[in-house]
Amino acid sequence: MKKLCLCCTAFLSLWVQPFFAQKAVVDKIIEIGHQDNQAAHQLDILTNRFGGRPIGSDAYENAAEWMVREYKKWGLDVHLEEAGELSVGFNRGPWFGKLLSHDHGMTLHFATPSYTSGTKGVQRGHVLMEPRTDQEFERIKLKLKGAWVLISGTNNGWPIDRTAQADSIRQAIKQENKEIDQKNAELRKRNWEKGENNEMLPYKEFPALYYHEMIEAGALGFIQSSEVPIRALYDRKMIDSMTFDNLPEVPDIKLDKHQFDIIAQMVKERREDFLLEFDIRNHFKLGPIKYHNVVASIRGSKYPDEQVIVCGHLDAFDTGTGGVDCGTGITPMMEAARMLALSGAKPKRTILFIAFAGEEFGLLGSKAYCEKHQQELPKIMNVFNRDGGPEPPVGIAVSQAMYDDFVKITQPIQKVRADIPFEVTVRPPRKRPKVAGGTDSEVFATYGVPTYGFTTKDVKGYNFNYGEIWHTERDLFTKNIPEYLGHTATATAITVLGVANLDKPLPREGVYEEN
Repeated sequence: MKKLCLCCTAFLSLWVQPFFAQKAVVDKIIEIGHQDNQAAHQLDILTNRFGGRPIGSDAYENAAEWMVREYKKWGLDVHLEEAGELSVGFNRGPWFGKLLSHDHGMTLHFATPSYTSGTKGVQRGHVLMEPRTDQEFERIKLKLKGAWVLISGTNNGWPIDRTAQADSIRQAIKQENKEIDQKNAELRKRNWEKGENNEMLPYKEFPALYYHEMIEAGALGFIQSSEVPIRALYDRKMIDSMTFDNLPEVPDIKLDKHQFDIIAQMVKERREDFLLEFDIRNHFKLGPIKYHNVVASIRGSKYPDEQVIVCGHLDAFDTGTGGVDCGTGITPMMEAARMLALSGAKPKRTILFIAFAGEEFGLLGSKAYCEKHQQELPKIMNVFNRDGGPEPPVGIAVSQAMYDDFVKITQPIQKVRADIPFEVTVRPPRKRPKVAGGTDSEVFATYGVPTYGFTTKDVKGYNFNYGEIWHTERDLFTKNIPEYLGHTATATAITVLGVANLDKPLPREGVYEEN
């Protein structure tokens, strides 16, 4: 009997020991989250030391190298994994602009899309409205030299289209306007001869309709009206065809619509004498320029071939600094990795922390990763991708088969912040996407990998508006919410550790609809 009791005690200790070891690690994570949370500090470095980070920029490469340095410092295995290359790189410097006039002098509020030209130092010039017909072009041709040209349309973020397809559209519109010009001449004659009052037909418009002709005539650059906050993107189809020998030649300025309207009125109605002055420091790099994913890991102690992935995208548009998109994905991921390392976590499964490149270019980094690691994809338990606002996790919606596991895994999150609730709910199966879109996790979804992410909510009412920062000049460090950021890191560390330490793999049934 005594021998039997000793056996039972030994067996019980084998079961209890891992349980208490894991509880001690989770408690340590929560302690670090409360007393030494570095998520906001890491975001400060990412956004304010490196700034906006399009792939092909020094800022992106510097941020990637910094992440490698930090992961190594915390004791993680880490490497840069090539994801692709660009034929041309781009670096953005400061930009300034002024309206110089006795009556209306003002500092100009504007931005330029990435991978577009800067000025040749400080450039000052008069202002013209763009021509819509051959006749109008001929009338102002000599005045275009040294002029800033106001063009039609409202900025939607994209640069002026310089592709062959756009030039074809331009040619067609020029022909239409030529025909409209002829019809208007007939209308004017009829109005004069018969005393009629027929309205003139409006011309068709296309931004920078005489783009190449105006550059050849010596225009300094083009200015388009923009809603505020100003959105400035880059056009991948143009970048794919860009070489160091066919770079854009003049600035593509997106100007605050209120200022644009004032300037347009000064040109069209008052014909006032005034100048605009710009200093735009956009610079290009000779390629090819490789870009990389940053891949760090804590190797699994029992099932190292099975993986849990935490990810976000490192690249960011550079009129802002990527403080939210995707600073709120990268820095909680980094802090979760630091928490796990400092807590002494020894997960059963390998946990990967991946900062993807080129998400804004078309999910380039995640596509390259999945193509390279196809054999590993069937053994990924889940991809926790964060690519949204700064709001904290308030729950997760998973398949029915995963529900009980996630209830158990996330139970400690309830103890972290009483004012931030957390609930696990059931999500019905969804269609497995055939083509990835939106964010990096959708690339994994096309391969059938589970991609459940946290549901988030501004529970305390900070009045965050994602539309305000999405790819605009306001995507800054100051738009973040430090207490939410720290809580996100803690909840992420607890959840991924729980998934990595399950006794069995998460079941995949019910994640996607059966074909």
